This record gives sequence, structure tokens and C-alpha cells, in this order.
Amino acid sequence: MALPLTPPYFAPLVFALLAGCASPPSALSAADAQGSGPAATAGVAAPTRMKPADVHALLAHHNTVRADVGVGPLRWDDGLAAYAQQWADRLAADGCRMQHRQPNAYGENLFQGTAGHYSALDAAKGWESEKWLYDGGVITEENYTRVGHYTQMVWRDTTRIGCGEAVCKATLLVACDYDPPGNTLGRTPY
Repeated sequence: MALPLTPPYFAPLVFALLAGCASPPSALSAADAQGSGPAATAGVAAPTRMKPADVHALLAHHNTVRADVGVGPLRWDDGLAAYAQQWADRLAADGCRMQHRQPNAYGENLFQGTAGHYSALDAAKGWESEKWLYDGGVITEENYTRVGHYTQMVWRDTTRIGCGEAVCKATLLVACDYDPPGNTLGRTPY
């Protein structure tokens, strides 16, 4: 299958996009998952290693993508950021092996790309690039692997995001957690 080379940033993100992964879809409702993860730790010093400008850019990009489909904005959550940072650090300590936290009460997008060449914003742009693969239907076990990053970004019930990053073997790892989680089987994201 030939990949389109638009938007202009897509071509350099092909490697990184293929290295990312989205959480498996959930058969649980968002209400079932709420409260089953770690408590938010708002006010914790330095919940993420991400630079404030990178946090702002990543959140602004998510909210632009969401606005494009008529979904309300996300807000940054320091507790989710600390949770995501912990997972990014664990992935780095395990030799950069990409895997989702299990169990995880949150939605999760992961990304890896060459450190110094890619940023957390590039991760979000890579996840967004799956939009052209999404046909507007419900989330199924068959389609979420192609579009799950994008659909988690725009999931209408999701209101909070927190992300962390780590570097392992010259590879940037980005982990973002979303609450309530998206990609519920049988539902559309918006």
C-alpha cells in the first residue's frame, strides 16, 4: 500500500509512526475505568521530563486535532504525566522495548523515534497522521491497530492527558495517557 506524502511532515515520520502503538481497545465503558488507576498527583514537582514548551505544543496540537472534528479540548493533568513518565522510564530501563502498561485504566499512545530528530510534538503529529486511514466507523478489533492513536486523540469522552518521555539507546520514547480512555469497541470516537 502506498502511503501519501502529505502533510509535509508525514514522510519523515514513517519510521516513528510504525514504531508507535496504541492501547488495545477496551470493552469497558469509560465510566467503568474511572477511578481504577492511580490517584492524580497534581502539584507533584516535575511530573514529566518534557520541557514546558514541548508540553504546551503537544497539548495545543491535540486540541487543534480535536477541534477539527468538533470535540472539546483536553486539559493537562500532572498525575497522568507522572504516571506516563514512570512508564516511559520503565520502557527505557527495559532496553527500549515498546509495550503497553498492563493493566492500565487509561488510554495510552506510545511513540519512539531518533532522539534529537523527533520530539513529543512529532509523536502527536504521527498519531494524527492515521486520520486518513479512519473511515468514520465504530472501533473494532480489526481497525484499531491502524487508527487507534488517532482515535484516542479525538475520543469525545476523554478530557485529560499527561505525557512523559525518556531516551534509550539514542531513541526518544514518548508515552501519553488519556482519561477517560478511548477506543471502546463498538463505539465511534466522535
